[in-house]
Amino acid sequence: MKLNIIKMPELVIGDLVAKLPIIQGGMGVGVSLSSLASAVGNVGGIGVISAAGIGFDLPEYKINPIETSINALKDEIKKAKELTLGIIGVNIMVALSNFSDMVKASIEAGADIIFAGAGLPLDLPEYLTDGKMPKLVPIVSSARAAGLITKRWASKYSYLPDAFVVEGPMAGGHLGFKKEQLNEREYSLEALIPEVVREVNIYENKYGKPIPVVAGGGIYTGEDIYNFISLGAAGVQMGTRFVPTYECDAEMNFKKAYIDCKKEDIVIIDSPVGLPGRAIKNSFIKSAESGMKHPFKCPYHCIKSCKVNDSLYCIAYALLHAKKGNMQNGFVFAGENAYRVKELVSVRELIESLKSEYSETVLRLNPAVSII
Repeated sequence: MKLNIIKMPELVIGDLVAKLPIIQGGMGVGVSLSSLASAVGNVGGIGVISAAGIGFDLPEYKINPIETSINALKDEIKKAKELTLGIIGVNIMVALSNFSDMVKASIEAGADIIFAGAGLPLDLPEYLTDGKMPKLVPIVSSARAAGLITKRWASKYSYLPDAFVVEGPMAGGHLGFKKEQLNEREYSLEALIPEVVREVNIYENKYGKPIPVVAGGGIYTGEDIYNFISLGAAGVQMGTRFVPTYECDAEMNFKKAYIDCKKEDIVIIDSPVGLPGRAIKNSFIKSAESGMKHPFKCPYHCIKSCKVNDSLYCIAYALLHAKKGNMQNGFVFAGENAYRVKELVSVRELIESLKSEYSETVLRLNPAVSII
């Protein structure tokens, strides 16, 4: 007998409608490219290509890093668009030295959405051109940041954010919080979502435009999706769950690090870019913590805040090595719940399990609800 599923709500961002309220998180240095993004688009979610570190592994990068990264990003967007009719976004860190180039390349290549975090994208609407109007979605970690961006865009560009992604302290990779804030209740995603929803509601009412808020960081199950939608989120962003999938663009050893890790392996590190980061502890991280320097020559100052001269290692190349399966010379960023991963699955299998968990949660908490 076929299991009846209660449908998740659609995620509406302007005139874009995703059948599922799920955005695949942008994971840099080659982890989320066209393969993963298109697979997510094909099942009704929003697939995301990360611009961070794109093209690093191409031989021409050392000769012309800027042009190579631009061309690599355009190529990945084109590939993704050829593989799906779904929605494809690009995640671009404001902290990137070539942020402007990456935004322009994404718009030119026809990305549907630009997600911009790791800094305040105060001038993002400036890059829009006639006929090329992707949705603009800032990634923030506080209601204050959401308010600052919205007020600035409204006054300077007569443009409101098309949505916000709120990343909480349980996310993987670089975090927008101080170490001491990571375990404090007031900075939890559960606390942040209602605050941001209230903040953007001021501008929704003032200008008559909906600004959906998406929750990200530590979301793992269909029940989590239901809980955050109940708090006022229009959808969720998930990164960790999409790494141990066949379609993820990283090599198998990278995915295996998720499958094999234990809870105590997930640690907070001091990144060379000046931010705390959540990663899976391995021999590389241990050597860095002991002060062992991994000599390198920085071919391109890719992150504005990176302490190039004082760094023990190049984080971009450490992440690239890991993406290619070379764990001796790199490490893996991961969310707080990565230890819960037990097996490799397809994107479609993952989505079906999330749908079932969501449906079960709705029926458990609302027994009188009608099944469709």
